[in-house]
Amino acid sequence: MRAGTLTRSGVVRFPILARMARPSGATSHAGGDRQASARLPRMADSSFDIVSKVDHQEADNALNQARKEVEQRYDFKGTGASIEWSGDAILIKANTEERAKAVLDVFQTKLIKRGISLKSLETGEPVAGGKEYRITSTLKDGISQENAKKIGKIIRDEGPKSVKSQIQGDELRVQSKSRDDLQEVQRLLKAADLDVDLQFVNYR
Repeated sequence: MRAGTLTRSGVVRFPILARMARPSGATSHAGGDRQASARLPRMADSSFDIVSKVDHQEADNALNQARKEVEQRYDFKGTGASIEWSGDAILIKANTEERAKAVLDVFQTKLIKRGISLKSLETGEPVAGGKEYRITSTLKDGISQENAKKIGKIIRDEGPKSVKSQIQGDELRVQSKSRDDLQEVQRLLKAADLDVDLQFVNYR
């Protein structure tokens, strides 16, 4: 028991305990929580880029393999069949349309084995010239504006609402606070009927 003070009249008086003062600048628990929350940084968006790139070294390897096979196969003997680079294009020649298409088939098979999608190969129709047929193909690098708009529309109309996309040249940037929603966009685009080979890169 706290000691009191004896007065002259014999009465013992006990001092009133002072309420402990709150330290200067202190706030209530609720107020402190609000201030702490305000100081927390906002969760940054996660993102990835949608690109369409061709490994040109692998494409060159596929062409070289196709050329060797065409030179060695008996059914191409005497047909004038060949495949070679013509600038940035692939030029196929043969003395019949059927043989020219057969060379193209060999090249396409080599591309697939090298991990290059046939969506990246744009091929023209066989063209007759003199005694030979020619087929010209090109490799598509980058996403065209038309396809970029299609991709953006799919994301906007069918993807999670938290996801935003933006066309950046021949690529698209996709952002969301939810990584699960970004994964959903990838599943959505893989299942879409697009004539372009897509890769998802630069995860952040």
